[in-house]
Amino acid sequence: MTSASVIISKGREKPIIQQHPWIFSGAIDSIKGNPTPGDIVTVVSAEDKFLARGYWNPNSQIQVRILTWHDETIDDAWWRARIQSAIAARAHHPNLTAQRLVNAENDYLPGLVVDRYGDWLVLQALTLGIETRRALLTDILANIVKPQGIYERSDVDVRSREGLTHAEGVLWGEAPPARIEIDEYGLRILVDVRKGHKTGYYLDQLENRAQLRSLLAPKHLVLPNDFRFINLFSYTGSFGLHALASGAGYVCNVDSYREALQTGEEIIRLNNPDWISRTDSVMADAFELLRDHAKSGESFDLVVLDPPKFAHSAGQVEKAARGYKDLNLHAFKIVKPGGYMMTFSCSGAVSADLFQKIVFGALADSGRQAQIVKHLEQAPDHPVALTFPEGGYLKGLLLRVL
Repeated sequence: MTSASVIISKGREKPIIQQHPWIFSGAIDSIKGNPTPGDIVTVVSAEDKFLARGYWNPNSQIQVRILTWHDETIDDAWWRARIQSAIAARAHHPNLTAQRLVNAENDYLPGLVVDRYGDWLVLQALTLGIETRRALLTDILANIVKPQGIYERSDVDVRSREGLTHAEGVLWGEAPPARIEIDEYGLRILVDVRKGHKTGYYLDQLENRAQLRSLLAPKHLVLPNDFRFINLFSYTGSFGLHALASGAGYVCNVDSYREALQTGEEIIRLNNPDWISRTDSVMADAFELLRDHAKSGESFDLVVLDPPKFAHSAGQVEKAARGYKDLNLHAFKIVKPGGYMMTFSCSGAVSADLFQKIVFGALADSGRQAQIVKHLEQAPDHPVALTFPEGGYLKGLLLRVL
């Protein structure tokens, strides 16, 4: 640890005192000492009062990521204790074979994401401060979790803002197989941690897929044979798989990524070969397909909209809002009366309140009526620190359309 200090400009210390973990360059008055990028620095007020301690990167707009608001030493033991605390907090998680173990800022470990898939861990180092400690963190995880292997998927664009390039490969132990099989509420899922989206799978939607299952298959209800479900931006089709397991007569998975659709069909056959006859895998642009269905009068009992992130920054929110409205407008038009729609945004820059207003605008233009049955969010293993609202990136609505 260096003895360097970051002095905060007078009047700019309030977010730090309120325990927001980011310090932007504009809040910094000066640097005392000569820290190396990635080093631990002490954050002090203009009056030289201790505020926090974190790691420093002068090449990023977020120049300090805070690790602690206590005057404590950040050493190997500190990192181990913090990781152990994050993993222990998942003890309440359902008995599944995949979960997020470390959720970056929300577990007070900014820049570090760790997911477990069966006997393998997947690590993402999103910042320079984590990159410089990657070997240490890998050893700690190997010692605590005792996996077969740890694989790195630091191939996200956000690293470029930290002056980092993409990094992938085995960090420790054995290389993962081409597909890792996990269990999701009794369903068998195949995950490609090397090339799949995110760290291989959308763990954050776990509870929402379970919500779909409970909506379609309560004990007193048997779905009619003509129940029709469409899953837009389906990836490997997990929402559709749960619909099939619930007895849906027809499931249409739509994605622009051919390999994901092919994996989805493989997963369906793995669970029940008979289900494939009730499934279509359509490689298409979801926007165009929705417009075509709306024009032709095609209709479904349940529509799921789970698009990728449309807004990567505040400057892209207006354009993203237009995209979300267009999707939801045409989706409303293809829901059967009394049917349901699950609609999501994973854009952190789009608040839950704004997203609901966008969906309301789409509803008004569609001429339909709808009720909010439930507000949806990311799974419990993706907790949100109360002082870091940006961590609540996934928001959704379960709607009954009249």
